[in-house]
Amino acid sequence: MVSFVHSARRVRRARLPALLMMWLLLAAPGARAEPYAVELVIEDEADLRALYEEGVLPEEDFETLRELLRTGVDPGTATREALYALPGLTWAQVDALLAYREQVEGSFAPEDLVGAGVLTAEQLQRLRPFLAGEERGKGVVSGRVRLSTAYGAADALVPPVLLQARIDGPLGFQGGGVVSLTRRRLGPVRYDSRRRALVAGLPSAALQLPKLHVGWEGEHVSVLVGTYRLGFGQRLTLDTTGRPAPEGFMPDDGFRAPSGSERRCMLTGTGACTSEREQGRVTPDFGWTEGFRGVVGTVHGQAEGVVLSFTGFGSYQSRDLSQYELLDTKTGKALDVLAVLPGMQVPGAARFVSRTLPDVFHELAGGGHASVGFSPRARVGLTGWGAWPVWAVEGVSLDFQEHSRYPEGGSYGAVGVEAAWGSGPVDLFFEGAHSGSGFGAVQRTVLGDSRRELELTLRYYGRDFTNPYSRAVSGPDESEGLRASNELGARLRYLHRTEDGAWRLVGRMDVWTQPPGGEAPGAVHLGASARVDYVGVPELQPSVWVEHRNKDLGQNGPGLCFSGDTECAGEQYRVAGRVRFEATESLSLAVQYQHTLVGTRQRSETFQQDGRAQLELLFRPLPSLRLHGRASWQDEDLSENTRLTQTLRASLEVAWAAVSGLTARTRYELALDLKAPVGSRTPPAPPQHLFRLELESRF
Repeated sequence: MVSFVHSARRVRRARLPALLMMWLLLAAPGARAEPYAVELVIEDEADLRALYEEGVLPEEDFETLRELLRTGVDPGTATREALYALPGLTWAQVDALLAYREQVEGSFAPEDLVGAGVLTAEQLQRLRPFLAGEERGKGVVSGRVRLSTAYGAADALVPPVLLQARIDGPLGFQGGGVVSLTRRRLGPVRYDSRRRALVAGLPSAALQLPKLHVGWEGEHVSVLVGTYRLGFGQRLTLDTTGRPAPEGFMPDDGFRAPSGSERRCMLTGTGACTSEREQGRVTPDFGWTEGFRGVVGTVHGQAEGVVLSFTGFGSYQSRDLSQYELLDTKTGKALDVLAVLPGMQVPGAARFVSRTLPDVFHELAGGGHASVGFSPRARVGLTGWGAWPVWAVEGVSLDFQEHSRYPEGGSYGAVGVEAAWGSGPVDLFFEGAHSGSGFGAVQRTVLGDSRRELELTLRYYGRDFTNPYSRAVSGPDESEGLRASNELGARLRYLHRTEDGAWRLVGRMDVWTQPPGGEAPGAVHLGASARVDYVGVPELQPSVWVEHRNKDLGQNGPGLCFSGDTECAGEQYRVAGRVRFEATESLSLAVQYQHTLVGTRQRSETFQQDGRAQLELLFRPLPSLRLHGRASWQDEDLSENTRLTQTLRASLEVAWAAVSGLTARTRYELALDLKAPVGSRTPPAPPQHLFRLELESRF
């Protein structure tokens, strides 16, 4: 974890307990228990994407929930950990669902969970988009196919296209994959010894096959060949799933849709981007994450009430890397990435800027996980894995930079042990791991029932704990490219729902610093939030929330920067409110405003004030037709309009299910730069128009 001040001042003893007590009192009525930041009210991926683009939903939560929307969770067959990934469920509700499922000894409708008292009707309504049982086809073969494209009004290129498919076949077989047409991906990378630089080919339209998998699931054995993600325990030793409680592997066919636009020119130097057309903007390609690619399988069985499980995996994945993460070991410096311009035989002075280099290295990885379960709430497990980078660029000795998430010096890996135990309202979780030359540990204590849940998470990550595939609980800062490293902290969460379900109070408090033993004491960081939602009246649902972040409790007040510098030690305060109005069954409106006070060096006596507002309209004129309009305004400094972000964005999405099983979605987005045309440090960007089209078939 990077200290935001190299010479951190000692926290005043009287102030720190007072601040901690204040935030404990604030969080006590409401720190969230489920792993997601907001109470979700969504119908499809467009609603989820809107929450992410507006900064309400963190990126990790967005990716996890998007995958849940695409795959779904079947409450009739899902495990305890898979059910906990559903938004809004406590561990007590998950256990109640499992007990009901065992009691009925057969299939049941989701509505039966309301009659049994496991869920409220309002909770079931929120969960429906994530449930898979009702969406699956009734034939021997079922699945979905999705075709997506995007196009900007200023584009002079072929638009990006992506095709995603997943099929469930008979006898437990399944398969799927992703094919994408890219136009912005660089060509192969090589080393030029004369210039002592890397050379990459200019981008061109090409078909990519980043995701492909075939799998089979039986009663005691499951196996998958292709692209996959996997994770275990408290996500400390190994996790690439993003789920709050991973327990094995899953197919990987996820992707990221293009958002906004980017500069068409990706070069700098002599001869770069000389024409006016090259100075414009262009729609980015579809993106994707790089998980594992190879073979993974699980064998599990039960003997005398004890469940035994073993998972093994092997992977050989080609990985992209930012040019700034590469290091020439002979010179100890980063390498320029030159381009060969059209009409030239050798690279000139033109070089790429801030680009991702494709297939720079191949990662050979393998490992396994073994666990013994004594009950659904009690188990112990052991996880171990190792990886070796194989550099694809010949003629130069490469390694990772210190700020890369991959450790420098060759091979890397981790080994860890986990344990879980629960009885009555209490659940205890622990995982300890060794990676690099450091140690890490996470311990969680959960206490609660169906309406209340309190969770305390303690964590310690040593300075030399270098695990690139750890996604354990951590602060938002990084240490040498890793979040779960060089950190000692505690996070408190609490959830409370009133008995009638009308009020929901959520919140959290997180305090962390560097572990002891360094050259200087680390700064103490604080992050806290509280949110209140009222859903007692379906026609009118208000929400209010507050947030506070402090990068050094030893320094407070205005004049300290909060973002943009690793030495910043400032504060940020935020208050927001939202009102959702259900006019009719087919028409709803939502209004939201957010006001932020943030520390900056531009002002020594006051905080910078930012504003953000949003208006949302949802209209269903027909059961098969859905119109979703949204307008948002953002001003990062209300006192002037020449320096920071000042934008107005509007979008309209139309979803039409004209034929059963076939849905067409089209979306238009408009972005206006509201900075002053005169006096701004950078001129306002021209209006940006983006069109998206998606066709989805379920069968």
